Amino acid sequence: MSVSSVPYQGKFISLEGGEGAGKTTSRAYISAFLRQYGITVLETREPGGTEVSEAIRLLLLNTHLPPMQVDTELLLMFAARNEHLQRKIIPALQAGVWVICDRFTDATYAYQGDGRGLSQQRIAALETWVQGSLRPDYTFLFDLEVAVGMQRVKSRSQQLGDQMDRFEQENLAFFERIRAGYLKRAQQYPDQYRVIDAGQDVAQVQQQLAEILQTIILDGSTE
Repeated sequence: MSVSSVPYQGKFISLEGGEGAGKTTSRAYISAFLRQYGITVLETREPGGTEVSEAIRLLLLNTHLPPMQVDTELLLMFAARNEHLQRKIIPALQAGVWVICDRFTDATYAYQGDGRGLSQQRIAALETWVQGSLRPDYTFLFDLEVAVGMQRVKSRSQQLGDQMDRFEQENLAFFERIRAGYLKRAQQYPDQYRVIDAGQDVAQVQQQLAEILQTIILDGSTE
C-alpha cells in the first residue's frame, strides 16, 4: 500500500520552530493534556524516531565530521523520514493513535530550504515521493526571537556541559532566515498552522496550547 492511499484514524501533530523555542517541553505537555481526554498518544521526533533514523540523526548533528554537502543533508533528512514514517508514524495513525512529532517536513523547508538556500521545488518533490499525500493535520509553530532562542540554547549547553550540535552552531542570519520561512508557511497554510508565542513563560505557553488543543478535540468530536 502506498503512503498516499493509507487510511488512518489518528491525528498527526507536528511541532516546529527555531532553536530554543521549547518544543520538547511542550511535546510532553501536549501528550499529557491529550491523555486526560482518553486519547492514545505517541511522542516522537525528527530526524529520529526509529533505530535507523536515530543513527542518521547522529550523522546530521555530528560536529566532528567534515562539512556536509547540502544535498547530502537533504537526502539524509528524507531517508530518516521515510524509515520513521514506514516503521512508526503510519502504523500508529492506522491504529488510531495521535502522533506528536518534534519537527517534520516543514522543518526541512525552513532549515534546508530557507536556511541553506535549497530549492523549495526540490524539497517538494522529495516530500511527494516519500510521503505521498500524507501531511500533518496540525502544525504548532513555536515562534521566538532568534537572539532569545540562541541564548536559551547556549545557557542549556553550559548547564548540561554539552557541546552545541552542527545546526545550533550556525550564525544568527541562518536562523533569521529560518524564522522568516516558518512564518511565511504559517501564512500560506492557515488551516494547518497554529502559531504559539514561545517568548512567554511556560505557564502562558501551556495556556495557549490548552486552548488550541481543546478546539481540536471539540472539532474532532463533532465530525
